Order: sequence, then C-alpha cells, then structure tokens
Amino acid sequence: MQVERVEVKETRSGNRRFVLRDEGGKEYTTFRPQIGEEAVKHQGRRARITFHEEEKNGFTNVYLDAIEPLAGDRQDGGDSNAEEAAWQTAVEAAPWLVGEREAVDPDELFDKLKPFEERVAADIRDDDESCS
Repeated sequence: MQVERVEVKETRSGNRRFVLRDEGGKEYTTFRPQIGEEAVKHQGRRARITFHEEEKNGFTNVYLDAIEPLAGDRQDGGDSNAEEAAWQTAVEAAPWLVGEREAVDPDELFDKLKPFEERVAADIRDDDESCS
C-alpha cells in the first residue's frame, strides 16, 4: 500500500492516536506509539501493513497492528536519509516554529513541522544532486 499520511492526535485521556491514511483514503488506527512512530517514517512511501477490524456499536474500526517497508524499497539510503534528517531537523526546530508554550495542539504542531520537513528534505536532495 501507499502510505499517504499519518496524523497524530491526542485523545481526551492524554494518549496519542495515530491514524494512517492509504492512497484510497482508508484509515487505520493505532494507539501503540511504537507502531505509530514507525508509520510516520513511511509517509509518502509504499509499505506492508497488518491490521484487524473490530465491530463496535454498529461501527467497524480498523486497527493497525504492524507496518514494514516493502522488500526492495530503498529505505536505507537516498531519499529516506534525506527524509529522516529533515524530520529530525524539523523536530529540533519545533520550539522556533510554534513558539515555546506549555501545550501545543498535535494537529497544529504537525501542520507547522510537515511543510518545514518537506522543504528541508528537498534542499538536502537538491544538494546531493549538485554534488553528484
């Protein structure tokens, strides 16, 4: 599947809920931080997922159980290094991008960090191409 986007939302109880959206708009949810953080690393990439569905109060919930890169995908080099370095840079720059506050809405934080991360990744890739 193609991981289009992963949103991180804080629940009323203070836990984090990760919502992965695929290319068709289908959503997969997890409350497990390790799985959710791994899903974030696969944004914009193809990945293999494991999930299960549960029927609750007339609704079907789809839960993400695992995510891994597809065999043969270049996860260890190239763009993934640029994306990883860019995301780390965005996280480190967060206090300057959103200001230093006690609490920041997770959606607001993501909306500020993601465009910055994308610009840094593009800059890294452009620099790599000019050095080749």
